[in-house]
Formats: sequence, structure tokens, C-alpha cells
Amino acid sequence: MKTKYLHVHRLRRVYVWELPVRYYHWLNALAIIALIITGFLIADPLALQSKQEATMRYTMGWVRVIHFIAAYIFFFNFLFRLYWGFVGNKYANWKQFIPASKKFFKEMWTVFKIDILMMRGKEHISIGHNAMAGFIYFLTFWAFLIQCLTGFGLYASMGTWWLPKLFTWVPALFGGDIITRQIHHWAMWFFILFAIIHVYLVFYHDYIEGRGEISSMGGGWKFIEEEVFQNEEHHTPNQDVKKS
Repeated sequence: MKTKYLHVHRLRRVYVWELPVRYYHWLNALAIIALIITGFLIADPLALQSKQEATMRYTMGWVRVIHFIAAYIFFFNFLFRLYWGFVGNKYANWKQFIPASKKFFKEMWTVFKIDILMMRGKEHISIGHNAMAGFIYFLTFWAFLIQCLTGFGLYASMGTWWLPKLFTWVPALFGGDIITRQIHHWAMWFFILFAIIHVYLVFYHDYIEGRGEISSMGGGWKFIEEEVFQNEEHHTPNQDVKKS
């Protein structure tokens, strides 16, 4: 009679997302939500009717104020993330985002087959970002740059602070305010599409893999199979790693 054995994975608790990365993530999410909502209202202002004097109502003015405040938060948060890509841990490093090797492209194709084409194959496990996610984030950082350039370029002519005035050259580069505004608007739709896919894939991987994909952006920890951890030659200091 054959004896069947149940293979139980040994999991290691790995500290992946540092506190600055988590702050960046959630602050960026809130700023983008505020920018999208106010951006729609600025593009298509509310037709408000009231018996009050126009000077007593400042609804769209407050919409613009919120948009500008969120834009500054978005901008400086983006600059901080660029900096942290050089001083953060290995999972926040720029090497996780830029495709510079055959191994990176091979992993991208593997993830694409499993996540997008839903093809059967060996499960691919990454401790931090997988190659496909890293590359998408790399493209997203370029979209951040375009959004900052076009946004501050449009604001430069009316801004009083020296910072937005540094972007007065941007509208001329893109062919005028109208084209700059269109690019700014198109980039917004990129973020909307990205957010939908991002949230779907996070829930998908958390459900399929069960390694704490969602909770990791709250506490920073993931649960990784011991053999996967060893294969990736993890070098996190002892205080950052706990076994479970």
C-alpha cells in the first residue's frame, strides 16, 4: 500500500517594503485620487446657480486649490521616490525596474504568460516586484514625469512661486497650452487604467499565492517559501528577517 505524504512549505517572514516606500505608496495614491477628481471638475466646471453674489462663492476656486496642493504633494513625493531608489533596500532599488538583462526579459515573458494569457506553467514567485511589475512601474515613473512637466507647465503662467516658473518652457516644447493640456489629460487616463489593473493584480496574487501581498503594503512583511528565499540569495540583515 502506497503511503502519501503531505508536503508543508516552510515559510520565512521577509521584510520587503520599508516604511518610506509604504508612506510613498499611500501618499501617492491619495494625491492621485485627489488630482483625478479635481482634474475632471477643472476640465468640465460645475454649472452652479445661486442667488448669492459671485464673490461669495468660491467652489471651483477651492477645487483648483485642492488640485494644486495635491500636485505639489505628488511632485515632491515623486522626487523622494527617485532618491529612495538609490538608498533603499534591494526591493526599492532601480535595478528592480529597469530591464537590463536577458534574465529580466525572460521573467517578464513568464509572468505575462501566467498573468495575462492565463497559460499553465510553473508558478513564478518573486519576493519583491516581479520583472513585469517592475517594468510597468518604470513606465509609470515616466508618466509621473510627463504629468509633472505638463501640469507645472500649465500652472507656470499663473503661479507666483519660483518653482512653477521653472517650467515656463514646457508648453512651447509641446506646441502650446492646448496640446500640453491634452497630454496632461491623456496621462490622467493612463493613471486610471493603471490603478484598475494594479488593484486587480494585487488581489489576484494575494488570493492565488497567499503570501500577504495586500497586507505587505501595510506592515512591510511578506511570507516566502524557504527554498525560494534561498534561491534568490537574499542578503537582508538579520534584524529584518524572521522565520515563522
